[in-house]
Parts: sequence; C-alpha cells; structure tokens
Amino acid sequence: MHTRVCYRVTPRPLSHQFEVSLRFFPNAGDREVLLSLPAWIPGSYMIREFARNIVHIEADQNHESIVLTKQDKHTWRAVLRDDSAVHVLYRVYAWDMSVRTSYLDTLRGFFNGTSVCLRVHGHEQSLCEIDVCPPEGLAPVWQVSTGLTPARAQDESGNFPGEGQPLRYLAQNYDELIDGPVEMGLMKTAQFTACGVKHQIAITGAFDDVDIDRLCKDLQPVCEAQIKLFDPRGQAPFSRYVFLIHATDNGYGGLEHRNSTALLCSRKDLPHIGMKDSHADYRTFLGLCSHEYFHAWNVKRIKPSAFMEYLLDRENYTRQLWLFEGFTSYYDDLVLLRTGLLTPVQYGEAIAKTYGSVMKHRGHTQQSVADSSFDAWIKYYRQDENSPNAIVSYYTKGSMVALCLDALIRRETQNHQSLDDVMRWLWLNYGKAQRGVGEEEFADIVQASTGLDVREFLQQAVNGTEPLPMEESLKVLGFQLQAKDPDNRCDWGLTTNVMNDFTNVRQVRNGSCGERSGIAPGDLIVAIDGFRATSDQVKRMLSRKRPGDISRVHVMRREHLMELELHWEAAGVQEWKVLPAEAK
Repeated sequence: MHTRVCYRVTPRPLSHQFEVSLRFFPNAGDREVLLSLPAWIPGSYMIREFARNIVHIEADQNHESIVLTKQDKHTWRAVLRDDSAVHVLYRVYAWDMSVRTSYLDTLRGFFNGTSVCLRVHGHEQSLCEIDVCPPEGLAPVWQVSTGLTPARAQDESGNFPGEGQPLRYLAQNYDELIDGPVEMGLMKTAQFTACGVKHQIAITGAFDDVDIDRLCKDLQPVCEAQIKLFDPRGQAPFSRYVFLIHATDNGYGGLEHRNSTALLCSRKDLPHIGMKDSHADYRTFLGLCSHEYFHAWNVKRIKPSAFMEYLLDRENYTRQLWLFEGFTSYYDDLVLLRTGLLTPVQYGEAIAKTYGSVMKHRGHTQQSVADSSFDAWIKYYRQDENSPNAIVSYYTKGSMVALCLDALIRRETQNHQSLDDVMRWLWLNYGKAQRGVGEEEFADIVQASTGLDVREFLQQAVNGTEPLPMEESLKVLGFQLQAKDPDNRCDWGLTTNVMNDFTNVRQVRNGSCGERSGIAPGDLIVAIDGFRATSDQVKRMLSRKRPGDISRVHVMRREHLMELELHWEAAGVQEWKVLPAEAK
C-alpha cells in the first residue's frame, strides 16, 4: 500500500521564498531515498533546472538530522536511520513572473508543483496532500485558487480559515500534483457553467474596473463549443476547470494543465466595465484562453507516445508538436469564429498574421515542422538573432498544416467531414483509451476517421519545406489570400530597433542586400550616406531609394567603426490579407 506524501507550503513574501515542509514514510526496508525536482515542466519544452532555486535544504527523522548528499544538479540522496517518518525542510526562491515557474511578493504568490514540490522516488503513485498556508498577516485578504481537489469542505471557498491556518488540497499522485498550479493573493473571482461543468476564473493584478462577468459570458460558449467538438453529448473530461489569470503591465503567455490553465496577459487585454465592442487585444486574449482550454484534450489527454509517461529529469523528444501545438493553434481562433466572438473579417486578419509570420522569414525553407518539434528543446525555446533564418514555428506553421488538412478533407468529402472528425477520433480512440499517438500513426488516424489517404500531403507538409497550398485551401474554406503591396520601395532585410538614437541591428535575413553588404546582428548603424541613421532617416531611405541604388553605411561593431557598401534591392511581399470570399 502506498503511503501519503504531505507538503506544507508557507509563503515568505519579503524574501520571495516559499518555505516547504515535506513529510513521508519510507518504503519498508529502504535505507536511502532519492529526492529531486523536475528539470522541466510539461507543456514548455526546455530544460529549466528548477532545483537551482532551492536555497536551503535539510532533513531529519525523529528530530535527528540525516545526511543529504547532492547526486546531480536536481537530485539529493537521503541516508535513512530507520523506518520512521522523514521530514525535509527547504526554501525555494520565487521571482519569475512567467507561467512556468514560481513567483512571490506581498501582493501575489504563484507556483507550479514542478518548482516547489520535491519528488520522492518510489512514492510517485502515493496520494499527495498539500497544505497552502497564508503569509503572515495576510490571511484575511488573500485567497487561493487551483485546479487541485479541496480536501475538506472548508477548503472549497479558497478563503483562509484564519491566521496560520492552511487550505488543504489533494492529488492522486505526483503527476497530478505537479499538474495543478496554485495562485494566491488579492484576486477577483467568478464562475460559470459549461455543459454542466463548473468553470472558475481567478484574476490577480487587474485594474479595478475589470469586467469579469463579461469574461465569463464570452468564455462560456467557447468552452461549450470545445466540449461538444470532442463529445457531441457534452461530456467534459473534468468535473471542474479553473482559469488562473495574472495581469501585468505587459505580458502574454499560457500553460495548459489537466483541469486548469495559468495565463499571463497585459491589463489592457482584459475587458473593462462599460466596454461595448471587443477590441483587438481582448480578442487576442480570448484566443489564448481558447488555445489553453483546447489543450485539456489535445496534449493533456491525447498525447504523443513519448508523453504517456513523462521523464522529468531529461528531454522528452517527439516530432509531433505540430499536431499537438499547431492544431491547437488552428482551433483556438476557429472556435472564436464559430461562437461569434470573431467576425469572418477578424478571423481572416488572424490567419493573415499567422501566414505572414511564417512566410516573411527564411526559416520555413530550412526546417520542417517535424524537425522543429524534435528540436524545440534547443531551438524554438532558445532563440537567438539567427533563428528567423534557421527555424520555423511548429505553432504557426503547424496551424497552417491543420488548415490545409481541414480544407483537403472538406473538399474530398464534399463537406460531409472535416478535421473535427479526426479530432473526435483521436479523443475516442487515444485520449479516452489512454493510448499514446505513435510517431508515424497520424496518417492512419486520418484514414480511419475520414476514409482518406493523406500520406502524400502529410509527407510534404510535415516533413518537407515546400510552401503549403494556402491559397487553394483558403478558397475551400470560403476565404481568399491576397498579397499586400509593400509599404516601402526597398528592403534591406534587417530587423532593427532604436538604441541611443541610432539604429541597432537585431537580425539579418539570409540572402538580403543587408547581409551581402556585410551588416551583422548587433551592429549599430551610425550613418547612411553621411546622414545620422535615426529611425526617421531609415524610413526615408527605405521609401525613397530605388532598387540598384548604392549607399555608404557606417556601422559601429564592438567599438570598431566600419564603412560598408549597400546595394539596395526591391521590397518583396511582407504582408498578406485574408478576406472572406464575398469581400472582393
């Protein structure tokens, strides 16, 4: 029988540390036990080495210290005295605002279990109990919100019972524990029902006039549409779902969990009381909510075989993130369109933005989405100045693969079937069956669910670097793709920003006249044709120069002044329009 593993988390806001007490009984006969923190968090494919934030750790049995020896960068070995309870006390520094780690100050606390809950090797399947304590003096005003299961009736409200008195939550095992982020602090809360399931919203950091009722009203049809997409009977794979939202001055991001999501947004993205029409920032935020909610099926339950049992101490490789992230990126805005939260024109604008983000860089000609998926650990999540030339996003191009496949299925079946049928098949035969999707199985899945052989399309779209048939596919879906005329006459292939009133080069596109001139990332462009290279001067040059003109460009590279010769070239298509077919 598995014993219970108990955690007690106490926030220390002034030092930005969570103090964690861990208590468990060793398995019979054990003379040592390993303790470790995960090296990464599922859903964000990069080794993050969370153990580096542990600033102190000690252990005892019956109040007598036991030896902890560091085995590697995230593992400790505890030598046991006997079979009595082991008590481990440690502190975790929490000062990362992202949705992937942990954060703590006097206004708010947040943590993922991967950042603060040590794994007890040999007890991964034990029931986990976690007490979340209030910071000293803040019990009356702080609340807690999480997708973890409340242990007692008094824990359901999220309000602390009193000073020093914790809220208690349960997880069936360690995997469930680290899949339930915890938000605490001064928050606004609300709830709605979708297909009979309670959905909760908890917002920290927002302006006082945030319209949380409007957010509930808009998210309710999104959630119902997704539940019914996977199960037309309206049965969700969870009994409760929580949106944990933190608003900042300027933030954006999300991370999916089995019955919750952690979201980061800008305060201006949220609706405010009195707002009538939705604005672009709010629509983008609704798309983020839709994206992470779709993940409750696609990646949390419908998984690649490599993710059926996470290896938390190392990379977990798959070539299928285009399916699990890219297809989710396709459906996030599509669901908003279906529920009326995006107009066809707004939906077209979103597609055009995605298409342009892929096509304006050369990375899509160098890397397939399958390779992009496999190399996410070292490339997509660790981008540098050359990334636009070398990689393609499995999110954006993956969503284009989904769009083209949806169009192909609709065309070949005279609209009797669609990609929806494939996703439902995946849910019924893989997600509900707790069966992983093999690396080469997707073509068979499409054929089983639609009767179509799409191997040739998938081979080219997923493993190749040739352009996708976007124009033809959009026509099938009732849209038209148009190239927009360039804003400028010339283009030099540089991505720049302003630094000390000069033009700083961030990226150089391969094959561009900027690259041929010798300009490199990090160069500070001082002057063009003898005139100071202010942002206004650069704009004038790009609009007035003619293809074939030659300019003298002075750049400062690591305190060395260089004069280069730039041969201007004509600007190519940088942006596109996607319009409903009737809007010609």
